[in-house]
Amino acid sequence: MNNLIVITGATASGKTSVAVELAKKLGCDIISADSRQIFRQIPIGTAAPTVDEMQGIVHHFVGCKNLDEYYSAATFESEVMALLPKLWQTNDYVILCGGSMMYVDAVVNGIDDLPDISPAIRQHAASIYRDGGIEAIRAQLQILDPDYYQQVDLNNHKRLVHAVEICLQAGKPYSSLRTGQRKQRDFKVFKFAIDLEREQLFDRINRRVEMMIDAGLEDEARRVYPLRHLNSLNTVGYKEMFAMFDGTLDRETAIARLQKNTRVFAKKQLTWLKRDPSVIYVQYPNVADKIYNYIKAHQ
Repeated sequence: MNNLIVITGATASGKTSVAVELAKKLGCDIISADSRQIFRQIPIGTAAPTVDEMQGIVHHFVGCKNLDEYYSAATFESEVMALLPKLWQTNDYVILCGGSMMYVDAVVNGIDDLPDISPAIRQHAASIYRDGGIEAIRAQLQILDPDYYQQVDLNNHKRLVHAVEICLQAGKPYSSLRTGQRKQRDFKVFKFAIDLEREQLFDRINRRVEMMIDAGLEDEARRVYPLRHLNSLNTVGYKEMFAMFDGTLDRETAIARLQKNTRVFAKKQLTWLKRDPSVIYVQYPNVADKIYNYIKAHQ
């Protein structure tokens, strides 16, 4: 039986180190399910695993795309599903590790078949938001897909822009393409989440941000600052640094805002996980050992 072992949880909860330790026990590869670690040029701000942290374990989907390349959960599903059979030829196990919940769900449950977005439409949708702000992209979506407009978080501009892109590319409402049907997978899935007390998690987040700053996050962000319009950089860590470069935040405030926004992101991840009854929560210490023992007991 082919097995996919998912290790997820909030940012800064220690997923990478647990996945590496487990991979060493199982002798398998790791697939990263992180929508930002997949990009080159930004390893510090995305907390991408270093060569030392990988400890010789093969990691897929880390630092393999350029910042200007379009990438999505649907693309990730397609590429991972093509890779898995190759990895299972030599091992019954593969670890999927990351906190991008849509990416994890795309592999585990499947995702609706949506059209690829052309560069012209992507630029057009981006210009609506750039020139008119969130009100303009809301108004466009309300015209193109009034049903989805009633369901979507109207403060989440990424989802609004994405929905407009699909409507324009498909020539039909995004809501008409959303089936919500789970795809059947021919492999067994174990889904684990690292469980931390909220205070402990927030302390880890604050310390990680400080470590990123010490490791050179500001210099990294400055190098990609000319590309700040790209969606790949529209994320926590770079937005705060860019605001500092623009002069709208001082350095101390930017770092504090980065810590706060990361904590908010972690809360959203935890809320997502709470909706999934298949998640098995594991607490420190010896997380990798506990996961290994659970898998072996439930083969």
